[in-house]
Amino acid sequence: MPAISLDRLNAHRGRTFRLEASLRLHSQEEAVAFVQERGFVYFWPITGITLPSLWTATAGDRPVADAHDDPGHVTWGWKDALLGQRAWYYGKVLRKRGTMIALPLLPYFYALSENYGSPEEDYLTLYEQGLLTLESRTVYEALLTHGPLDTLALRKAARLSSAESNTRFEKALSDLQADFKIVPMGVAEVGSWRYAFIYNVTARQYPELPDLAHPIQERPARLELARAYFHSVGAARPRDVAKLFGWRLPAVERAIDDLVESGLLRRGLSLPGQTGEWIALSELCEEG
Repeated sequence: MPAISLDRLNAHRGRTFRLEASLRLHSQEEAVAFVQERGFVYFWPITGITLPSLWTATAGDRPVADAHDDPGHVTWGWKDALLGQRAWYYGKVLRKRGTMIALPLLPYFYALSENYGSPEEDYLTLYEQGLLTLESRTVYEALLTHGPLDTLALRKAARLSSAESNTRFEKALSDLQADFKIVPMGVAEVGSWRYAFIYNVTARQYPELPDLAHPIQERPARLELARAYFHSVGAARPRDVAKLFGWRLPAVERAIDDLVESGLLRRGLSLPGQTGEWIALSELCEEG
């Protein structure tokens, strides 16, 4: 079985993850350019997932610091300052964790979501099919009715203010963000911490998005996202792709086959010290 060159793979990720000290991010503008370059990144690194993150590209390959005055936490300020500014799309998307998405790729993500062009009606169909919880419905309806709300006001409007509803409310926020139904668009100085996200309906915050996503079919959407993913990570197994995006393996295999046919990827590879079939950028293979 042909092997992936570990040296080439590490060098590739050194560049794309900005692991090299000379490539670290030092400003908000550089952070925006980094997301544009990669297509999508995590805000913080996620255990068990290989993907560039804003933290690592800024602070280096080390755990997220607990100390609030750690220099790496400048990333938090960049994230908050750019909410609603259309520099990137931010929300709990991939694996329901904080994700920055470059706007040119956003329609491809949206095309794969459970949104079909009618924000005022789609959610009701999903609820009737048992694909949306009651809490998600009430949170979404509160934003449809009242417009953008901070977290505290949203809990009140959705009648989820009690302590026993904390978990259900937080789950609703995560579920709705992961399906591109709501998005943080600012920060309000409310509550005991004087810090709370302001949420809006995604299709209202990005009114052009449904029309941009409408003509994109599922297979081309997955192809475009898989292409960006492999350009970032260099090599992965099909199950890694499925885990990150939440796709079924047959859909993953089709996307990989399309990228192999295009010449971008090679499959049937091994990676030293790892099990299973690996797929990699053709340039990272030991043979040609």
